[in-house]
Amino acid sequence: MKATIFVVEDDPDILEILQFNLDKEGFRVKLEKNGEKAFEAISAHPPDLIVLDLNLPELSGIEICKYLRENPRTKEIPIIMLTARSQEIDKIIGFEIGADDYVTKPFSMRELIARIHALLRRSRPTLSNVVTIENLTIYLNMHKVSCGDRELTLTPTEYKLLEALVHGKGRVLSRSDLLEIVWGMDYYGETRTVDVHIKRLRDKLGTCAEVIETVKGTGYRLKI
Repeated sequence: MKATIFVVEDDPDILEILQFNLDKEGFRVKLEKNGEKAFEAISAHPPDLIVLDLNLPELSGIEICKYLRENPRTKEIPIIMLTARSQEIDKIIGFEIGADDYVTKPFSMRELIARIHALLRRSRPTLSNVVTIENLTIYLNMHKVSCGDRELTLTPTEYKLLEALVHGKGRVLSRSDLLEIVWGMDYYGETRTVDVHIKRLRDKLGTCAEVIETVKGTGYRLKI
């Protein structure tokens, strides 16, 4: 499953460069120029990693980092601070409030991507090839699913939905998130599509269907 990188940067040229290179690297990329809007979006749908500029309109990178670290839902998200400043004091402040890494502009894109991969490896423990949740067993390397002693026959889309929820590790995934993960960024169908396929998936899961929880007004998560 692709990692989601949320980039918060008010320089449109840097945003464009980051989006191009992170897309090319295979990440799902979300962008925001405004600090307050970025904080709201991250709080609602936590990404896997944040690239955060220090100087932002309405809410600074320092403030965003501080608030995210105070929230149980977002406190573990890796954060790379991005700034034009080079003073040692800025780095100290960033690390003191919980930033995981610090990159000073102008930066090497190759180095930034290497740091992103390193942080993701540390923050995302490798899932076992076999995931068991109550009576449901998912064999990730075999694309095989069983409920108790009964092996299930899922369509590729149903399996990808279930796999996306597994990799969410109990985190709520919105319908838009699931559309992007399962159907791809170029898909322009309605979010209702997700509900229809979740219903079909639950029908096939039978007595194991309760492991998929609906979060009203938001999306779905796996009971882990």
